[in-house]
Amino acid sequence: MAKEDNNNNKKNKKEEKKDEDLSEEDLALKQQLELYVERVQDADPNLQKVALESMRQEIRTSTSSMTSVPKPLKFLRPHYGTLKAYYETMGDSELKKYLADVLSVLALTMSAEGERDSLKYRLEGSGGDIGSWGHEYVRNLAGEISQEYAKRQSEEVPIEDLMELVQQIVAFHMKHNAEPEAVDLLMEVEDLDLLIEHVDSTNFRRTCLYLTSSARYLPGPDDMLVLDIAYMIYIKFEEYSNALQIALFLDNMQYVKQVFTSCDDQLRKKQFCYILARHGITFELDEEMAANDDDREALQDIINNTKLSEGYLTLARDIEVMEPKSPEDIYKAHLLDGRASAGATVDSARQNLAATFVNAFVNAGFGQDKLMTVPSDNSSAGSSANWLFKNKEHGKTSAAASLGMILLWDVDSGLAQMDKYFHASDNHVNAGALLGVGIVNCGIKNDCDPALALLGEHIDKEDPSIRIGAVMGLGIAYAGTQNEQLRSKLVPILNDAKAPLDVISFAALSLGLIYVGSCNEEVAQAIIFALMDRSESELGEPLTRLLPLGLGLLYLGKQESVEATAEVSKTFNEKIRKYCDMTLLSCAYAGTGNVLKVQNLLGHCSQHLDKSETHQGPAVLGIAMVAMAEELGLEMAIRSLEHLLQYGEQNIRHAVPLALGLLCISNPKVNVMDTLSRLSHDTDSEVAMAAVISLGLMGAGTNNARIAGMLRNLSSYYYKDASLLFCVRIAQGLVHMGKGLLTLNPYHSERFLLSPTALAGIVIMLHACLDMKAVILSKYHYMLYFLVLAMQPRMLMTVDEHNKPISVPVRVGQAVDVVGQAGRPKTITGFQTHTTPVLLAAGDRAELATEKYIPLSPILEGFVILKENPNYREEDH
Repeated sequence: MAKEDNNNNKKNKKEEKKDEDLSEEDLALKQQLELYVERVQDADPNLQKVALESMRQEIRTSTSSMTSVPKPLKFLRPHYGTLKAYYETMGDSELKKYLADVLSVLALTMSAEGERDSLKYRLEGSGGDIGSWGHEYVRNLAGEISQEYAKRQSEEVPIEDLMELVQQIVAFHMKHNAEPEAVDLLMEVEDLDLLIEHVDSTNFRRTCLYLTSSARYLPGPDDMLVLDIAYMIYIKFEEYSNALQIALFLDNMQYVKQVFTSCDDQLRKKQFCYILARHGITFELDEEMAANDDDREALQDIINNTKLSEGYLTLARDIEVMEPKSPEDIYKAHLLDGRASAGATVDSARQNLAATFVNAFVNAGFGQDKLMTVPSDNSSAGSSANWLFKNKEHGKTSAAASLGMILLWDVDSGLAQMDKYFHASDNHVNAGALLGVGIVNCGIKNDCDPALALLGEHIDKEDPSIRIGAVMGLGIAYAGTQNEQLRSKLVPILNDAKAPLDVISFAALSLGLIYVGSCNEEVAQAIIFALMDRSESELGEPLTRLLPLGLGLLYLGKQESVEATAEVSKTFNEKIRKYCDMTLLSCAYAGTGNVLKVQNLLGHCSQHLDKSETHQGPAVLGIAMVAMAEELGLEMAIRSLEHLLQYGEQNIRHAVPLALGLLCISNPKVNVMDTLSRLSHDTDSEVAMAAVISLGLMGAGTNNARIAGMLRNLSSYYYKDASLLFCVRIAQGLVHMGKGLLTLNPYHSERFLLSPTALAGIVIMLHACLDMKAVILSKYHYMLYFLVLAMQPRMLMTVDEHNKPISVPVRVGQAVDVVGQAGRPKTITGFQTHTTPVLLAAGDRAELATEKYIPLSPILEGFVILKENPNYREEDH
C-alpha cells in the first residue's frame, strides 16, 4: 500500500494543478465525490448508505448518454484502488452489494485489459435494472461475458449465473433497437433460442435480416442454426414468404411443407408457388397443403411453370421487342470497316452454325425468328428446311434443336412445330429434334410427361447421335426432378460395355442433372463404376471428364455429404484421380462461400505442372463456384484470379477467363471487362477463346453496349481465324440473349437463393469450354444448349389475384445494404419510376411506388401478386 500512497501523492500534486482548470461546478462535484469516498469507508453504516446512494445517483445521471468519459467516473478514477481495497475488507451485507454495483461501473473505464472486473462485480452486486447504468456499460458487460463464457466452457465450469445476465442484456438490447448486438451476444454464448422469446412485431424484421445476412459469414454448422432461428421467427410472425425463402436456402423440404400448411390464405400460397417455380425445384402439393382440388391444381400449375411463357411474352410485347431479329442484326457488320464485312458473305458451314446459335439465343422464347419458323406459305417454301440444310452433319443437330430454344417454355406449340423433324430421314436432324423437345420442356413440368414419352424410346437406338440427343434432352427437361423412371432408363447405359464413350458421358451428365444436389447413392455408384471401367486411352479423352462432373452435380452445394464419394475417387486411375477430386470439391461447396475450400483450391492452382495435367482447370472454376456466394468473397476471388493469370501455367490461364465469366455472369463489371478484353487478344488461342466466351457470359442478356462493341471489333480482328470467329459470334448471341430480356444469373431473390439446376447448366457449359477444341469446336457444340437451364426472364411482373398482369408504378434502383442500420433507411438509391412489367439488371431492386396495392412477396422479382390495399383512399392523394 505504501507504494500506492506514494503514487497518490504524486497524483495529488498533478491534480492540484488540474483543479485550477476546472469550472466551479466541476470542482464542487469533485470535492463532493471525494467526500462520498471517505464516507463510504466510515464506520457508521447509515453514513455509508447515504454516501453510496448519492454516489450511485451521480453516476447514473451522468452515464445515461456516453459521448465522452462522464465526469463522476473521471473524478472517481484515482479512488478506484482505494474503494476496491476497502470492498475486500467489508463483511457480507446489502451495502457491500451496493458498492459492488458502483465498482462494476467504475471498472468500465478503469479495469486492466482482460481482467473482466466489471463482470465480476456485477455478479457480486445487487442485480437491479441493468439498463439504468447506460448503454455503454451494457455493451462492455456483453463483451466481458463472451470472454468469460469461452473460458468457463474450456474449464467446464457452470454458467448459470452468466446466462441470467445474458437474459437481461438481450432484453435490454431488443428494447433499444440494438438487435445486432443481442444476436452477437447470443451467438457468443451459443444460445440463439433465447432470441425467439425476445423478438416482437416491431423488431423481428431487423433481427431476421441481421441473422440471414450474417449466416453467410459463419462457419458451419452455425450458419444453418442461425437460419433455423430466423425461419422460426418468421413463422411465428406469419411472414411466410420470408420463411419460404429460408426453407429453400436450407433446401429443407419439410420446412417448405410447413410453410404451406401453416398458411391458409390461398393468394399467399399462389405467391409461394411463384417463388418455388422461380427457384426451379420440383414440388408436389398434397391435400394437407391445399385441400380443395381445383385450388391445388391451379397452384401446381404455377409451380410447374406453365405460366412462364405467357408472362415472358407479355413482357416482350410491353417493351415492344416482339419483332424477330436475324443474326445480321446482331453482328452489325456495316459498322465495321471493309475487310471483315467482305469476308462475311461466304457461306461456310462453321459460320452458318454460329448463326444458328446466335439466332437461337437472341430469339429464345419468342416463338418466331427469321431462320427456323418462317411460315412455309411464302415464296421460298419450306425455308426452315433450307436453313437446316445449310448446316453440315452434326451442325444439323444444333440447327434442329435451335427451334426448341426459339419456342422455349411453350410446350404445346413447341411439340407441334418440332414434329416435322421427327420424320426426317437424317439421323442428325432426328437427334436435334429430340434435344429440341428437351429444351422446350426445360423448367416446365407437365403431368403427361411429353418429353419422357417422346424421348424415352430413342435412348436405346443404334445411332449414337440420336442417343445423345435423347439423353441430353431428358437431362434438360427433367433437371432436378429426381425422376425414378429415368434413372432406370439411364443407369444401364453407364454400365453398357458396348455403348460409345460420348453416349456414356452424356448419360452421366443427364443423371447428374436429374438428381442434382440429391446425394443419390445409386446414381453415384453407377457413375463411379462407369469411371472405373474406362480404359487407359479413354481416360485421356476430354469427354471422359464429363463423368466426374456428373458425379459432382449429385452433391452440388451439399458440402460434407460428398466426403464418402471423394474417398472412393482417390482409388481411381491417376490420370483422372485429381481431376475427379477437384470437380467433386468444387461442386460440393459451390455457392457456400467457404473460405477454407477456396484456399485449398488456390493451393492446387499454385503448383507449376506440365501440360498433360488437367485437374487445375476445374480447380480454377471451383474457386469461382465457391466464392460466388457473396459480394466480398467475389471481389477477393477476382483479385486472386488476376494473380493466377500472372503467375500460373498455361493450363491455368485457359480456365481463368471462364472463372471470371462465372463470377460476373449477366453482370458486366468494368474492371473484369477490361481484363477479359486484354485476354481476348492473347497469343494463346485457347485463352483468347475462353475470354471471348466469357465476355458473352458476363454480358448475357444485358445488351451491354460496351461488350457488344468489343465483340464487334474482335469479329473484324479475327476475321481469318474460323474458330475464334465462331466464339465471337456465340458471345454476340449471348450478349443479346432474349433481346435483352433474359439473365443467366443462377442467383435470384436479391442474391439470396441459388437455383441448383441453373448453376448446374452453367457449370456443365464451362467444363465443356475447358477444352474448346475437342468439345465446343468439334462436334459437341450443342453442349452450349445446357445454358438454357439458367435462362430466366429478368423481369418484375405484377399480377392480380387471377394471374392477370396489372400495370403499377414501381421505383427501380441500385439495391442498398441496410443491415443493422438505425431507423428506416432507404433500400434503393438512384431510382427511376417505371410502370410494370419492368426489367431488373444485376444488383437492382424494385419497390412499389403506390399505396394502392400490397405485394404478397417481400422481394419484388419475377411474378409478384398484388392485392388491393383495403385502407387506401383515392382522395388522400
